[in-house]
Amino acid sequence: MFSCTNTRMQVEEAPEHLSYNQAGTGPHLEIEMTRGEGHNHPLMAIWVESPEGDFMQTLFVAESIGKGVFQHGDASRGFWQAGEIQRPAALPHWSHKRGIKNEYGYYLPTPTNPVADAYTGATPGRSFILSTRLDRDPTGPFSVLFEINQTWDWNEYWTNNKFPEDEQYKTSCQPALVYAVTIDPSDSRTEYPMELIGRSHHSGASGELFDDLETMTTALHIAEQIVIRFDVP
Repeated sequence: MFSCTNTRMQVEEAPEHLSYNQAGTGPHLEIEMTRGEGHNHPLMAIWVESPEGDFMQTLFVAESIGKGVFQHGDASRGFWQAGEIQRPAALPHWSHKRGIKNEYGYYLPTPTNPVADAYTGATPGRSFILSTRLDRDPTGPFSVLFEINQTWDWNEYWTNNKFPEDEQYKTSCQPALVYAVTIDPSDSRTEYPMELIGRSHHSGASGELFDDLETMTTALHIAEQIVIRFDVP
């Protein structure tokens, strides 16, 4: 595993403050992401799993994925406008873990079956601190996962012609990266740095996690540091 704290110079700025799911009855979490020099409006999803890897709940997902409507989703009139579109390569580890298949055969939300407003929002344009709550009290340790992906982020390995027949790959480029940390409510710790645990499938064909990160370059610097703060009961 790789620490989410990078050695490159971090982008110093006042973080954006976000608040979601404050009606949840579980413990409060604060998730702080410091953006890196590779950050340029990436898509992201944050969720909770059991230690065995079973999906528990979404904490936050970019609204375009969570609602199935992208700002640049429809060019039928000769110019870009908001429209429904499927992007299975964007955040495939989250979407497959969530496990809800739609009418198009993808594990993605749609306008007719979206993620609830309490968990979706516009992608932060800079570093941010997300304040949120679990839906209910956990019965023991739980894991927080963070998947992030930046469209059109090509490099010498992940080129735009690497998979010429795969249209979904072309919307992702370098695959999404996944960070994780396990929190034990019985522990006295209140701060948990997240660690990079792998990359997602390049076109979203599966929810598999891959540990070959040698080909990843600028994607490693979208997020320079991600820290979870947990309010001990």
